[in-house]
Amino acid sequence: MSSDHPAIRVRNLGKKYRLGGPTEKYSTLRDTIVNSIRSPFRHWRSDESSDFWALKDVSFDVEQGEVVGIIGRNGAGKSTLLKILSRITTPTEGTVELYGRVGSLLEVGTGFHPELTGRENIFLSGSILGMKRREIEAKLDEIIKFSEIEKFVDTPVKRYSSGMYVRLAFAVAAHMDTEILLVDEVLAVGDAQFQKKCLGKMGDVAAKEGRTVLFVSHSMIAVQNLCENGLLLENGRIFGQGQISGVIEKYLRNPDFEDITARDISAFPRRKDEGIRFKYTFVSITMKNGILHMWDPLSITLKFLSQNGGTGICPGFGIYSLDGVCVFTCEGEDSGFIIDLKPAEVGQIIVTVPHPSLAPGRYFLRLGARSNQQMLDWVDNVLQFEISPLQSKSIWASRRTLGMRPQSEWSYG
Repeated sequence: MSSDHPAIRVRNLGKKYRLGGPTEKYSTLRDTIVNSIRSPFRHWRSDESSDFWALKDVSFDVEQGEVVGIIGRNGAGKSTLLKILSRITTPTEGTVELYGRVGSLLEVGTGFHPELTGRENIFLSGSILGMKRREIEAKLDEIIKFSEIEKFVDTPVKRYSSGMYVRLAFAVAAHMDTEILLVDEVLAVGDAQFQKKCLGKMGDVAAKEGRTVLFVSHSMIAVQNLCENGLLLENGRIFGQGQISGVIEKYLRNPDFEDITARDISAFPRRKDEGIRFKYTFVSITMKNGILHMWDPLSITLKFLSQNGGTGICPGFGIYSLDGVCVFTCEGEDSGFIIDLKPAEVGQIIVTVPHPSLAPGRYFLRLGARSNQQMLDWVDNVLQFEISPLQSKSIWASRRTLGMRPQSEWSYG
């Protein structure tokens, strides 16, 4: 392919939706005639609908063979952008130029017919992408092997789990001979091992095959490792673009990012609730300059309501990787922090870990409270946070503290 033009050229792109108004639908001739007869007798009423711009004034180029990460908060417009590039939806304004065939993986099962088998859907997807039957047959064995669903490839996909859908859908998208590959956060559905396999394949697609990749993800680690450049979307507009490290830095320094690490958990299900319920109602993590680095102190604030009260209560928490491995745990007892609570007492606990030594990656927080050896309260996946890959000193630091208890400081107020 000639390299005198980019693989993707987007100019002044915008997508508008109507909120609160009547749903648009295709009209038949009968509908048109009936509406024209009825319209003189309709009462005028105010239009309570409003316009919402999912994308506005978006312009960028993606060079051939480039891997670009698209990041931003939920609702920023990332998926809408990929749907327009995939021709699933049309833009309200602006232009998109694509030089080459496009393969996309945007939602679980997109493009699959539920009544067809996995094998039949491979041929269907390839045909939709414009490939000839012999081209698909040449890739068939490789696709099936990569998807790891050999035993179920002749089973209708309506019986597949979401993970099996993702495996086959990604295998088809990544192995077909398309010049442009668009991948949304759908990979989060798969297990950790398969996610790693997919990221490796996308790296090979770009580096060895020279294909263009647009990758949407909330994992800054995956984006940092895979992508060269990035786009940061905020409220449907480009908030930053350029080298991926700078784009990630801008995203993480956004003050709104801190809200992700604060959560009301009063209604969360409990794994343990043994009489004396130590009910956490709010949890937050304090970050330094809006970013967590592996050598920064970790400060956690726990606001709670003790329903029944109790004596000798020891709060604690654990930090876990997304695949469920305990990185470290902290208990108040380690620092001599044992408290007595009255019924209906409202309080706040602040715990600081001066040297958490967390490697770059995403983690989740588990909370608990016990009295002696009796577990009183246990809440899983309270919130998630990410350690920035920027300015980190050594990825091996967390391995030295894996499953250990670092020094912690507790206070009650």
